Amino acid sequence: MQIIDLLTRFLVSLLPVVLFLIALVYLDSYKLVHVRNLMMAILIGCATALLGLVLNDSVISHLGLDRAVVSRYVAPPVEELLKAVWVAWLIARKRVGFLVDAAIVAFAVGTGFALIENTYYIKTLHASSVFVWIIRGLGTAVMHGGVTALFGIISKNLYDVSGKWTAFIPGLLVAAALHSLYNHFILPPVMTTIVLYATLPAILLFAFWRSERATKRWLGTQMDVDAELLEIITSGSISESRIGHYVEIIKEQFSPEVLVDMLCYLRIHVELAISAKGLLMMREAGFKASPPSGTREQFAELRHLEKSIGPTGRLALAPFLHQSTRDLWQIYMLEQ
Repeated sequence: MQIIDLLTRFLVSLLPVVLFLIALVYLDSYKLVHVRNLMMAILIGCATALLGLVLNDSVISHLGLDRAVVSRYVAPPVEELLKAVWVAWLIARKRVGFLVDAAIVAFAVGTGFALIENTYYIKTLHASSVFVWIIRGLGTAVMHGGVTALFGIISKNLYDVSGKWTAFIPGLLVAAALHSLYNHFILPPVMTTIVLYATLPAILLFAFWRSERATKRWLGTQMDVDAELLEIITSGSISESRIGHYVEIIKEQFSPEVLVDMLCYLRIHVELAISAKGLLMMREAGFKASPPSGTREQFAELRHLEKSIGPTGRLALAPFLHQSTRDLWQIYMLEQ
């Protein structure tokens, strides 16, 4: 009977947040978050939960604070900061391209955190009522994933605009404030859970809708631009184009060999960008698409040309290389 009770606690406290994460992945039309990256985010969340438990227990033992005070005012900012680090790193390193990617990865971090935290409390708390674990599963666990997902959405929006680390502060403050508000238990547990499920799915669905609109708009406009640029490079009439005029301006600064390598670099970069956008369109249409043959060789040549033209050459090509977060991310996605 004791084993059945333990299994019941595990299922009701851990299953809801896992199912919520699976639902988010299923709703993503483009399926851009690789399973490997999803599992890594969950593991990172597990690690941050262990670190958070150690830090919170240290605060209680060394400062003598009441556990309720720590739960309301210390744990929320500490835990949200720990969960935010990995998500912020991914956004800053252009490893996520769209809002929906940031939301899914961030929720996965929160899921990992909730798995460890609820397991810890199952071991340390001996509440006989399964109601406690239902609330922790449906409420607290999903809250951890939800506030971290909000951090990812807010931070992705702001970082795309500013490109500065300060863009992560508002999302972190919002996540910590909501976490603290949840831990104040202003409403009865059941009402708090109802409010959580009435608001969180709506926010995430709005983020998904907005992300898909932005993705389709970006694909439509940038595909045309890339195709036009590739046609200019490969048509043989480059001297009469804006690229040819630009080369005339900068040719005094580079040797003929480096200029040739710069044009080759530009061509391969554009070809890879078009391939990545083609993959996204295929996935959105429901096809299981994979990169075209020769992609690995193209990346090898691109890396070789990067060294050949150097930082100055890449900087000179900046007017023709799309360098937004999404444009840089698509190359990373294709390489993965």
